[in-house]
Formats: sequence, C-alpha cells, structure tokens
Amino acid sequence: MKITLDIDCTPEELRSFFGLPDVKPMQGRMLDLIEERMTANMAAMEPDALFKVWLPAGFQGLEQLQKMFWSRMSSAMARTETDEEGK
Repeated sequence: MKITLDIDCTPEELRSFFGLPDVKPMQGRMLDLIEERMTANMAAMEPDALFKVWLPAGFQGLEQLQKMFWSRMSSAMARTETDEEGK
C-alpha cells in the first residue's frame, strides 16, 4: 500500500506546527553585528597594517625577508633532491 500526502504550507507555518522557534530576528541581529565588525576591521586590510601583523619584529627590512625565503626554498629543494636520490 502506498499513500501520498501533499501539504501546502509556508516554511513559517510548518515551523510553528512543529513548535520550532522563529530565528529570523536573531539571524538579522547576528548579520548586523557581523557587518559592523567587518566594517571596523577593514582598516586592518591596509598593506602597512598587514605587514606589521604578519611579520615578526625581528624583520627590519625587505632584504632580511628575502634572505629568509631564499634559505627556506634552498633547504626545501636540497631535501627534495636527496629524497629523490634515495629512491
């Protein structure tokens, strides 16, 4: 036996039928709060501010940053070559 039942109602009506709370006002407040925080943090997206946050205080210049990247890449390449030779 197969029974088909079609119910025509809105999501709000179904939610109230099952006794679920209406979360739309809370969602609106949360979205407003998120928007406020994102707008306030847009100043942190400026390049000068990003470099101050991302780079440790030990890096005084771009040359030191370049040397650090070059040494890391060189050591990674050396490890890759020794791994390939060992296979």
